Amino acid sequence: MTSKNTKRFEDVRPGEALPELAVPVTVTLINGGAIATRDYFPGHHDADAARALGSPHVFMNILTTNGLVQRFVEQWAGPEAVFSSLKIKLGAPNYPGDCMTFSGSVTQLDADTRTVEITLGGKNSMGNHVTGTVAVVLP
Repeated sequence: MTSKNTKRFEDVRPGEALPELAVPVTVTLINGGAIATRDYFPGHHDADAARALGSPHVFMNILTTNGLVQRFVEQWAGPEAVFSSLKIKLGAPNYPGDCMTFSGSVTQLDADTRTVEITLGGKNSMGNHVTGTVAVVLP
C-alpha cells in the first residue's frame, strides 16, 4: 500500500513541471547545514573568515544544497520514492538574505524500471546556484 502523498509512476508525464519551492537563505540554514554535514570550513560559519576569503558573507556548502535538492524532489514524488541518481553542479553562491527558488520538470521516463528523471535548477538573485538531474524510482 502506498501513502496518499506518494506519486505513482503511472500518473507522471514527460514535461510535467514540479511545483516551485522557494527557500529563504539564512545564516541559520547555512550554519546548520554545515554543522549537520560536519563541514567545518570557516567560510560556512564565520563571516570574518568568509570575508578574508573574498566572500561578502558566509556561503552555503554543497552538501546543504544537495539536501535541499532532495527535499524539492521528494516533496513532489513523496516519501516512497527511491533516489537512484543525483547529479548536481554548483554555480552562483548562496548568501544570507537571498532566496533560492527551485524549479524542475520530468524529462525522461523508463517504464521497465519505473524510473523518472527530473531536470532541475535552483536560482537566487545572482543566477543559477544549482543545476542538475535526479532520477527516482516510483511505486
